[in-house]
Amino acid sequence: MTTDEPQRPDLARELIARAAQSARHRAKRVRNQLDAIQVGQSRHIDHVNARILGHILADHDWPGHRLVGPDGARAAWSIALHSDDNYALQRAATTLLGRAVQAGDALVQHWAHLHDRALVTSGSAQEYGTQFLLSTDGIELCPLSAPGSVDARRATVGLPPLAIALKAVRRRYTPDSSADETPTVLLAGAA
Repeated sequence: MTTDEPQRPDLARELIARAAQSARHRAKRVRNQLDAIQVGQSRHIDHVNARILGHILADHDWPGHRLVGPDGARAAWSIALHSDDNYALQRAATTLLGRAVQAGDALVQHWAHLHDRALVTSGSAQEYGTQFLLSTDGIELCPLSAPGSVDARRATVGLPPLAIALKAVRRRYTPDSSADETPTVLLAGAA
């Protein structure tokens, strides 16, 4: 991957700003700090972000490190990851991100997370164990195909063993004891 200046710093700034705004809303949602109107606004933000990312994908393929730099590429990944209402975009982004990984222009860990998220979004079992649910019962792993070999698959994409990832996710997302109710939220990013 390159350390040169990105070819499109304007796209990088836009992706970073959009992903940051979405992340702020998501963090409040996980902490059950949004009312119904704010939840709707948060979903609208994700919808608009997905639409804009779709235009970027159509114009440039995956916005990788060369085009938007590492931070812009991470922001694009985050937007694609949270585009659960637009499965076609999520699958297209997974394919394009996979090509960027093969070209040395993106992180394979991002691809593994997005691949798993698209599988979970479609109702299929994930392969790398990167997707979790936060519910009133705590953190749960989304359905996993071939659980006996998950750590071997995770190693091929540079992810730590599932037990370590689960511990990190629990530490990051376990609600404090003062919260009355924990919403059910699909989690990703820490695994």
